[in-house]
Amino acid sequence: MGISSQDAVKQLSALIGQVDEPSKITFQVLPRGPVAAKVIGSSNFIELQKYKSGIELIMLLRRVFRNIHQGYPTETLVRFLKAREWNISKAQNMLVDCLNWRKQNHIDDILAKPIIPADLYRGIRDSQLIGMPGYTKDGHPVFAIGVGLSTYDKASVNYYVQSHIQMNEYRDRVILPAATKKYGRHVGTCVKVLDMSGLKLSSLSQIKLLTIISTIDDLNYPEKTETYYIVNVPYVFSACWKVVKPLLQERTRRKVQVLQGCGRDELLKIMDYASLPHFCKREGSGSSRHSSSGSNDCFSLDHPFHQQLYSYIKQRAPSRESFPPLKQGSFHVDVPEPNPEGIKIAKTIESEMHKLEDCNGLGRSLSGLKI
Repeated sequence: MGISSQDAVKQLSALIGQVDEPSKITFQVLPRGPVAAKVIGSSNFIELQKYKSGIELIMLLRRVFRNIHQGYPTETLVRFLKAREWNISKAQNMLVDCLNWRKQNHIDDILAKPIIPADLYRGIRDSQLIGMPGYTKDGHPVFAIGVGLSTYDKASVNYYVQSHIQMNEYRDRVILPAATKKYGRHVGTCVKVLDMSGLKLSSLSQIKLLTIISTIDDLNYPEKTETYYIVNVPYVFSACWKVVKPLLQERTRRKVQVLQGCGRDELLKIMDYASLPHFCKREGSGSSRHSSSGSNDCFSLDHPFHQQLYSYIKQRAPSRESFPPLKQGSFHVDVPEPNPEGIKIAKTIESEMHKLEDCNGLGRSLSGLKI
């Protein structure tokens, strides 16, 4: 980290210091005007008078911030600075907005909100294909995502968003701290392997939900992915990638690697065979979503990762007596407005896929295409 980067971290740390150092702060140095309204919520802004010294409010914000940084506040500030190209003011606003979003939507409690009944959760796992098959050789968790075969048709949008946020929080509060302890150094990011098998023009209908999820990640979980590996690439992805790639920021483009075929040989350079996603273990097998079963399929609810995650959430839920059955769609998270870059990318993908509608041979694989 260069001198300018160190200075940026110090300046942002000073601005956010009120969140992490409540014993050294008074009400007078809380952010004022629109920023203060963001921190406590505009509808409750008048309630500031209830905080004689501001300590109660700051204690609340400190708890929220602690769940974000997990003992590594400096590294967390660096993530937000990177996400805003080291612009201190923009990074501060981004972090304040994130704290506010977490507070207003009770994100700190989301790992005590199981999706029930279990059949509903199984349906979500069967239609929102994501799993964690293992770790890289240097300790980064490996998350596998079945982009092409995810249908998102077994539950309401709210439940898919809830499930996604729960995985983010479980990763940040349980998986990454455990990896940090095991490897004796801070592990704060993961790698993602995106399987494009089965991607079709019909996937256009899922862009709205995917935009919601990506917006939540971009604004509230920035810089949590080290590298995106894209495998089993069909023509429809190749065509979209050509027009989307120039729209991405350089730091984002550097993270994306499109691999040949199922990517097995390249991925084995950074992880052991046991940590490979099931769809990368056999060349030409595609996703093998329906040929793998139980613990071999990292997307399945029967996989150890999903069993541990679901058990973790259920154990932290209130007792059955005080926890009434959830109704589908009853859990709601406010979705921040996507940034202009995200909107432009979504519209570009939509436009490109419409152009391809009348083309032939969309199903053929161009795994050998140099992108």
